[in-house]
Amino acid sequence: MNFIDKVQVAAVAGDGGDGKLSFRHEKFIDKGGPDGGDGGKGGDVVLVASRNENTLAAFRFQKELKAEDGQPGGTNRKHGHSGVDLLVAVPVGTVATAADGTVVADLIHDEQRTVVARGGKGGYGNAHFVSSTRQAPNFRELGEQGEAATLTLELKMIADVGLVGLPNAGKSTLLNKLSNARPEIADYPFTTLTPNLGVVDIDKSTSVLFADIPGLIEGAAAGKGLGHDFLRHIERTAVIVHMIDAYQEDVARTYLTIRGELKAYQADLARRPEIVLLNKIDGLDEEIVADLLARLKGVTARGSKVYAVSARSGAGLRDMLYAVKTAVVKTREKSQEKAAAEEVPVLRLADQSQQWHVEKRGEIYVVSGQRIEKFAGRTDFGNEQALRRLRDIMRKMGIMHELVRQGIEAGNAVSIGRETFKY
Repeated sequence: MNFIDKVQVAAVAGDGGDGKLSFRHEKFIDKGGPDGGDGGKGGDVVLVASRNENTLAAFRFQKELKAEDGQPGGTNRKHGHSGVDLLVAVPVGTVATAADGTVVADLIHDEQRTVVARGGKGGYGNAHFVSSTRQAPNFRELGEQGEAATLTLELKMIADVGLVGLPNAGKSTLLNKLSNARPEIADYPFTTLTPNLGVVDIDKSTSVLFADIPGLIEGAAAGKGLGHDFLRHIERTAVIVHMIDAYQEDVARTYLTIRGELKAYQADLARRPEIVLLNKIDGLDEEIVADLLARLKGVTARGSKVYAVSARSGAGLRDMLYAVKTAVVKTREKSQEKAAAEEVPVLRLADQSQQWHVEKRGEIYVVSGQRIEKFAGRTDFGNEQALRRLRDIMRKMGIMHELVRQGIEAGNAVSIGRETFKY
């Protein structure tokens, strides 16, 4: 299966079922009391994080995520069936972003769920509107439309350690040596075309998840090479392990090149804990290795540790792994402390759903507002009693008074949402 880590989909929740307009039919009674049932709620579209998924490839051809509509109400006050929620399995680490850039879901735990499109409410049947002053309501409500949104799904791998370096630095070899991951390994650049994950057991009580980020070259942050497509996968890592081929002509410049790309992509990456590995030291004299380490230590970030290792033979890896363990534990503890500190009481504004606005546009009076638009969307405008109920609601909310204040006259058009009617 191809590795796909960014797709665009349309999430469409189910519409609510219409309420039923019905009266009892009994023997010797031509027209009994109202008995129309309510419509069922539309199904939600729900993203579910699953550790069994590792790519977004399933959405290359499934561009619409459509939940089931609610069923209409029936006679004898029968309630329509609610639509079934659409549960969409996505990899852990998936972020869903709306068209305006708002993050609507950030799934970082297995089985974590987020509703990204809510189903519409079912409309009330005429039996719902019976009261002491309204004995035989001859109207019902329509079902509410489900929410619809265009979402960008983006996979950002969640790993403790991100392996970075120029092509052929030995990242795949290291991952193969330390874990059960089996990435492709060859003696040419860009062998790895997709990020790879591997669980590394450091000791009996500690396991660390490594992610091999392929394809970084100079200019990657600006879109060159393969690395730009995969830089997002390093955003969540706690520690960066930077591998450098000891046979590079200038190891210091090599280090600074990749370091610059990380900073250009996201400034915060340059402040992550970093461990630098001088790889492929097999066969090199101790003096040469010492000289290369000195060059690297002269340019590495403050606090970064530098190790000479061989990913192929395993030389120097044990000390490096314990340094990784210490850095990961410290970083995760700081993240937890920061999250706890940010959990402060939130003061919320008054319920904006009650607010409305009236504006005259030419000869049409436009009424807007979340609550009144929902009422209008559930109104059967072809039924005079239903339209009368909408006017009563507008009167109680003060909208009618505002229309009069702005000079509305009989016969003028009033627009609410997608509906228009005469005043």
